[in-house]
Parts: sequence; C-alpha cells; structure tokens
Amino acid sequence: MGSILSSSSSKEEIQLALDKAKETSTSAPVVVFSKTYCGYCKRVKQLLTQLGSSFKVIELNEESDGSAIQSALAQWTGLSTVPNVFIGGKHIGGCDSTLEKYQKGELLPLLNDAGAIAKNSA
Repeated sequence: MGSILSSSSSKEEIQLALDKAKETSTSAPVVVFSKTYCGYCKRVKQLLTQLGSSFKVIELNEESDGSAIQSALAQWTGLSTVPNVFIGGKHIGGCDSTLEKYQKGELLPLLNDAGAIAKNSA
C-alpha cells in the first residue's frame, strides 16, 4: 500500500476512516465529501441543487476524524482533494470531473439511475 498517511493519523485510524468512508459513500444516492470553505465544493453542491438532486454532504472540516477520512479517500480513490463525489456508490471524482460529466450530458442520467432526482420534479 502507498503511504499517503498524514503523520497525525495512524494506520489503524486510516483503516477505520476508510471503512467509514466506504460505508458513507453508499449511504445515500449521492454523497459529497466536502469542506465548508471550499469554492469547488460549493460549485458542485450548487450544481446538484440546481439539478434537483438530493445528496448527502460530509463536511470533513466539521468531522472529528475528517483529516483521517480525507487521507483514506486519497488512498482509496486516488483523489486527495475535495470535493470527492460518489453517485450510486460509484466514485465520480472531484469538481472538474463532475462538471465535465454535466457538460457532456452524462451527470443527469447518473443521478436519475441512482434515484437522486424525484420523478415528479421536471
């Protein structure tokens, strides 16, 4: 395993955080690992809101184990930054890849397939 571990997180903490991240990523149709002050995170959350998508947000800077979760996400997904977006339990990527999927017309079908958009809101 690669060592993207921060010095403040032990391997055990990272494993616990990884388990939590994997469980959380499938706990809602759309999950966004975010930070409250991050402009890219705000952009993704605004886009999802505009599309009428329901989504769960985990604000890592408000979680007691947020830095361990971010390290675990980096190890798991290869993405060390936020936002880190999951749709239907599948890793989508960050802000750029989410916006790119939207521009290509691929995001809405993913959201619909995951059940994140209510059928009567069109």
